[in-house]
Amino acid sequence: MKHPVLANRVRLIVWWLVWLFLALGQSVLFYFAYGSFINISLIDSIVSLLIYSGIALSLWYPFRFFNTGKTRPTALISNLVASGAFSVALWVLITKFVMTTVLPEQNNYEAYWDATFPYRVGTGVFIYGLVILTYYLFVSLSNLSEKNAKEAKLESLVKETELKMLRSQINPHFLFNSLNSISSLTITDPEKARDMVVKLSEFMRYALSRKDEQPVSLQNELENLRLYLDIEKVRFGEKLTTEENIETNCLNFKIPVLLLQPLYENAVKHGVYESTESVRIITNAKIIDGYFEITISNNYDPAPSLKRGTGTGLLNVSRRLELFYGNKASIKTTKENGIYTVNMYIPI
Repeated sequence: MKHPVLANRVRLIVWWLVWLFLALGQSVLFYFAYGSFINISLIDSIVSLLIYSGIALSLWYPFRFFNTGKTRPTALISNLVASGAFSVALWVLITKFVMTTVLPEQNNYEAYWDATFPYRVGTGVFIYGLVILTYYLFVSLSNLSEKNAKEAKLESLVKETELKMLRSQINPHFLFNSLNSISSLTITDPEKARDMVVKLSEFMRYALSRKDEQPVSLQNELENLRLYLDIEKVRFGEKLTTEENIETNCLNFKIPVLLLQPLYENAVKHGVYESTESVRIITNAKIIDGYFEITISNNYDPAPSLKRGTGTGLLNVSRRLELFYGNKASIKTTKENGIYTVNMYIPI
């Protein structure tokens, strides 16, 4: 750990201001202790505490040496006491040498020194205690800062791991569905099965190439989602149709990769799979009131279905939004008049 005062300009300025305040306090104390010569008291206090401030700065190094965390409490206390006694003695000796050199003999500095000596020693011990407490405070603040940094890094790693886990749940889910569709088409329509395999390979190439969680533009994401919908259209033909109403200023908006894909999967699974009628998936995107709003809606058969989803897709999308944006993003689903709608709001 670097010197907490010398390594920080603001702390160094505050350090000297505190010592100046102490010098003024000591000059008043010594003036009343001696009874006269305020000019001598002021000069003596400024010079002596300037000397002490230098000694106090150097105390950091033995302080760090003693506080390694392995030193026994008794040894630590003994070292601090010995260091304090040495520092105060050194300060007193240097101060007397300098002041007797600076002030002429007619100022009767010797008498002033004798009168203020007990106060001087007491002040030195008191200031030493303040310096040691200040250094302990700096160490505590440094340890707290390091702890917070480690916790933030750990939280980031946990978040990244969870995001990757959520993504890993999406790809196999879609892959299994597609392979089942291809398996059926190999018997009924081999040409369509071949087309699905080509489009599936392009889709998986996009999904697997995104190894990190860096956001992608809505335009790139929609291009990939069209591949997915093309795959499903190969099987369902005219039963599945799509419509997009995307405002131009939304195309470059960044969203987490593969965030929307589970929503389209749900639309196909619970709309197209379970309906005997044609199903239309409509995508709307716009920016309003500081939020990017995307709406995905599809008609569905309101008759009760024997197959019920696990809700994994929506839960994954909701959790990823929370990890990326905290409580600033939201997702809402509604069912009304045979239309299933998902509204997603992401802060700009």
